[in-house]
Amino acid sequence: MAKGLDIGTMNIICSEREEEDVVFTQQRNAFMELESSDLTKTMLDSAKVLYIEKDARIYVLGEDAFKFATIFGKGTRRPMRYGIISPKEKDAIPMIKLIVERVLGEPAHRNEVLCISSPADTIDLDMNALYHKKMMESLARRMAYETHVIDEGLGVIYSELSDYNFTGLGISMGAGLTNVTLAYLATPVMSFSIGRGGDWIDEQVSITTGLPKDHVCATKEKGFKLGLEVEYGSADGALSIYYDALMTYIIKNLNRKLAEITPPKVEFPVALAGGSARPDGFLKMFERKLREAKLQIDISSIKLAKEPLYSVARGCLIAARTHEGEEKGEGETEESAG
Repeated sequence: MAKGLDIGTMNIICSEREEEDVVFTQQRNAFMELESSDLTKTMLDSAKVLYIEKDARIYVLGEDAFKFATIFGKGTRRPMRYGIISPKEKDAIPMIKLIVERVLGEPAHRNEVLCISSPADTIDLDMNALYHKKMMESLARRMAYETHVIDEGLGVIYSELSDYNFTGLGISMGAGLTNVTLAYLATPVMSFSIGRGGDWIDEQVSITTGLPKDHVCATKEKGFKLGLEVEYGSADGALSIYYDALMTYIIKNLNRKLAEITPPKVEFPVALAGGSARPDGFLKMFERKLREAKLQIDISSIKLAKEPLYSVARGCLIAARTHEGEEKGEGETEESAG
């Protein structure tokens, strides 16, 4: 049984097929440090909270870390920044490893096919994704998975554009990065990322309003709507301003990169996804701005993934099942030849 894994800055999501359904397992890619005591451990155990104990400290992991941070007014620590392993977080790799192991689980058999997402190289930050990509591959292979990697934007295309023969523009607005891939018949023509996403919005709103970032993030995820009249000086008002700014920045860089290639002369559908694309009104605002821009390609339809947060993980699962089918086909050919 194949699996897909989206290793995002904010969430780590596994996708797998159970009979006719695709099932997702999700954890926040975050942790929070607490002082260790018998009472604290008893409380966490009774609540079935995911945590580990290390050097007389307790580290609450995943979704529980985010909930605790919101309750106690403390900030979470994040193993990843800008879509890759954070070089400033010394506990990044062991924490990601624990969360991935919890989400992914043991393979059903040795060399079960797994496809994981990786960001494309950024065009506005001095960094590349190679180290992160190799570390995530290594982690999965140590768990006895046969691992393949695809760009995050291509994952969106696999998930959302099968009716268009996997031709189109896939845009994934995550927490750390926004990833963009243009593909023709499932083959990437252009892939890049920019160093702005949901975290950038949260940081700017936090600076503007003085609210903690985790509070801003919680506001964004609970009923925030774009395109409505909002109170000046409120978190909703600042969120609307910075969503507009981020969309403008994405489209500006998209057009700049399109000018560097010679794409096929076809109309390209656009698929939008990612956790930061979930607010009501997002599609309407992005479509208006995209239609107004004079892009270097012709755009046909523009759609928002039905489940924006799960789109990349679903695309990874489709890619993994394709690899699994190819390997079975090769095995059958070898058997028949023998």
